[in-house]
Amino acid sequence: MKTVQKKYSDKESIVLARAIATTAIDKKAEDLIILDVRGLASFTDFLVIMSGRSTRHVQSLAQTVDQEMSSKRLSTSNTEGIQEGQWVLLDYNDVVVNIFYAESRSFYDLEGLWHDAPRISLTEETTDQDE
Repeated sequence: MKTVQKKYSDKESIVLARAIATTAIDKKAEDLIILDVRGLASFTDFLVIMSGRSTRHVQSLAQTVDQEMSSKRLSTSNTEGIQEGQWVLLDYNDVVVNIFYAESRSFYDLEGLWHDAPRISLTEETTDQDE
């Protein structure tokens, strides 16, 4: 049985969210945000939301994130939508990743749904709302 690499096993979920975000940005994800939904949602701590330019780009982003997390011995508890490439969901328990084709993202408007959730900076320890 694989165990999570030590440098990730004792980290908070924000570290995982930022690692996912960095991986996606390196693969040219667009409009990436991290939402802190602790206290607002019982199913996860952070939502990572991003867009791809095409269905193929969405699929590629999902595969790259999944491969990178697998290399850290983290696997999704659930993956949905990868075949269609319109909205891919990768569930890492404490972090849920939503990768949208641009038109689908505006239709579902997750940012609007979670408008009360603070946005997290990719590099700093503070939220955008704390500034």
